[in-house]
Amino acid sequence: MLKNVAVAVADEVAPFELGVICEVFGLDRSDQGLPVYDFALCAAQPGPLNARSGTFGISVPYGLDRLESADLIAVPAERPREPQEYSEPLLDALRRAVDRGARVLSVCTGAFTLGAAGLLDGRPCTTHWMHAPELARRYPRALVDPDVLYVDDGQVVTSAGTAAGIDACLHIVRQEHGPEVANTIARRMVVPPHRDGGQAQYIERPLPRTACDTVGDVLAWMERHLDAEITVEQLADRAHMSPRTFARRFLQETGTTPYRWLLRQRVLLAQELLEATDDTMDAIAGRSGFGNAAALRHHFLRTLGTTPNAFRRTFRGTTEAA
Repeated sequence: MLKNVAVAVADEVAPFELGVICEVFGLDRSDQGLPVYDFALCAAQPGPLNARSGTFGISVPYGLDRLESADLIAVPAERPREPQEYSEPLLDALRRAVDRGARVLSVCTGAFTLGAAGLLDGRPCTTHWMHAPELARRYPRALVDPDVLYVDDGQVVTSAGTAAGIDACLHIVRQEHGPEVANTIARRMVVPPHRDGGQAQYIERPLPRTACDTVGDVLAWMERHLDAEITVEQLADRAHMSPRTFARRFLQETGTTPYRWLLRQRVLLAQELLEATDDTMDAIAGRSGFGNAAALRHHFLRTLGTTPNAFRRTFRGTTEAA
């Protein structure tokens, strides 16, 4: 049973992500019969530290020796550093914690600290989608998934940016104490106990644009005709190539196939319409090239991990059957 929680704080810690951990594990809610944790902030050098915003400081009372008794060690977001810049005593403490059976949790760029400690090697993990490529580059043995809100790999839990830290913390509470406790804390925090989907629904234009002119004109034409039926043969004809040559060139220049590129652009258009219009699901399906609401829902759910209705409710607060 989780009883002892410590937070490893470094200079330039992100205040929101630190606050999330403090809010879930650091408050005394015994008046509602909720668990109370032995909670502490720890640092390689105890004392005043700067918040990442630079507008205020944080006093950290405990050193790294406090981590030795923790059942859970949380690492909030901070400025990503080069691997050699991380405190070696902190990295050793994190490794020892996992060796003795404790859990570690990172929020957002806190995953870089776990990566520097070697705790992401061979593990599925995540971080904020903006930092996911850099995490994968620095720690190539880590199995980085930029689409999910959090990853629970047993002793190592990693979460995406900002509010995803709430999701991961509540997930741990739910595992340790059951859904009733997690739901009560969520109500106190005025947040959903569980969110649908993943980071994919928050990423802006995730597919890279090609800088080459070979298929550039075709891409522009495709974007203008997302509501039309489009075949590789039509696209190849517009590019004055054979279908086979066009498909190969398209993959080389965009990193994906024409079908997948077209599908992702249609989903992106559907997202924009769900946010910006009051159109029905059938109307949005027609304008974005899916034909009907059932097809829109199928591809939307497969691509983003959530339904069109849930997405619209998240970003606009409206409800419609989907």
